[in-house]
Amino acid sequence: MINTAVIMAGGKGARFWPKSRNHLPKQFLSLTKESKTMIQLTCHRINPLVAFEDMYIVTNQDYIGLVKEQLPEIPAGNILAEPTPRNTAPCIGFAASVIAHKYEDALMLVLPADHLIKFEEMYLDTMAQAVEVAKEDNNLVTIGITPTYPETGYGYIHFGRSEGEPKHRGVYVVKKFVEKPDVDTAKEYLASGQYLWNSGMFVWKLSTILQQFEEWLPEIHQGVVEIQQAYGTQNYEHVLKRCFMAFKPVSIDYGIMERAKPIYTIPGNFGWDDVGNWLALERINKTNESGNTVEGDVITIDTQDSIIVGDKKLIAAVGLENMVIVDTHDAILICDKDSTQDVRKVIENLKICNRNELI
Repeated sequence: MINTAVIMAGGKGARFWPKSRNHLPKQFLSLTKESKTMIQLTCHRINPLVAFEDMYIVTNQDYIGLVKEQLPEIPAGNILAEPTPRNTAPCIGFAASVIAHKYEDALMLVLPADHLIKFEEMYLDTMAQAVEVAKEDNNLVTIGITPTYPETGYGYIHFGRSEGEPKHRGVYVVKKFVEKPDVDTAKEYLASGQYLWNSGMFVWKLSTILQQFEEWLPEIHQGVVEIQQAYGTQNYEHVLKRCFMAFKPVSIDYGIMERAKPIYTIPGNFGWDDVGNWLALERINKTNESGNTVEGDVITIDTQDSIIVGDKKLIAAVGLENMVIVDTHDAILICDKDSTQDVRKVIENLKICNRNELI
């Protein structure tokens, strides 16, 4: 059975403002010492398991040119533009409809475009194991991440052994998915050793996920069938737009994964980071002797534990601690590291003020 990959690349990356903008969101930026962008790293990383011709990039119309520019290896017909954002369930259903037009059945590896992986060989081993589990019966497999600290910004997976446990070593049954916890609950999860971070990476057969859509999200399933039937015809764009406008926004987690059974998880220990906000830079890049992560033309004096990203101007930081400073040609972000989750509120204020040129 052929392996395919669905790369979800439609996000705006609001918490990475002012680098991430509407015209160039986070997944198309290079945020590491490597020259490759995040979406390039995602596709090249999985290439040993999935041929480029079997990778499908789901994005929006504004980013088609960026995908073609950054990923010339991907066939143009595999770059899928959503008419409007409708969360991850319609996104995955859309990709499934196109894959179903090409293959009677296939393995689907569903991956966000904006994650970073430190240990790629371990990652490939984990994904290959997930493929083997997904091939059996109608198994749904999610990749969980072994937590290293009490993170409150992620959903969690409660896992354990149960009757009918899979024969594969290191594969566990999902008891339930839980929402983002408060600090005390996150500490309990970490201490218990029975919870994983929900990475948003999934593996299943095409036939399996279509069955799940039919059972749990029948309206979306009907739209997916219509899109598949219209694919390659003159009516395709019209049908695609009509179906997407009718889809209710729903995540694959809420729409299917929290309701379907059984679901299996494989703990990942491959140095995963979802690069959710500017704090990720100090996790993925080395800090200096003062605990600072510095890029660009920067001078620091009595400055500790800060993230400073320059553009063309010199940044001189004096007497600072626990700060984030990001300079671009038209905007500067200055915030406490404890407030990085609130950077998206800048976007909200800019919209209210009609400062769309800065969004």
